[in-house]
Amino acid sequence: MRAFDRAAIIDTVEWILAVSPTQVGKSRIKRLRGVDSPQYRLRVGSTRVFYRVDADRVFVMRIVSKDKVNDYLREIGYEA
Repeated sequence: MRAFDRAAIIDTVEWILAVSPTQVGKSRIKRLRGVDSPQYRLRVGSTRVFYRVDADRVFVMRIVSKDKVNDYLREIGYEA
């Protein structure tokens, strides 16, 4: 992953997930149903950040490029 992309992901994760990690929106944050973990998906450009929220902590489970998302969702047993 390019340094520019890594920096964008880190900035977005710190900016959005620190303030409102469970605020679902039409495009940026999506709640995943049917799996225990991860609970949410955050869109950052062509990358997706899968994470879960426990009380006051956010745990990033996996960072996946857009073209690999379906493989990851199948791997965790998620049915869209």
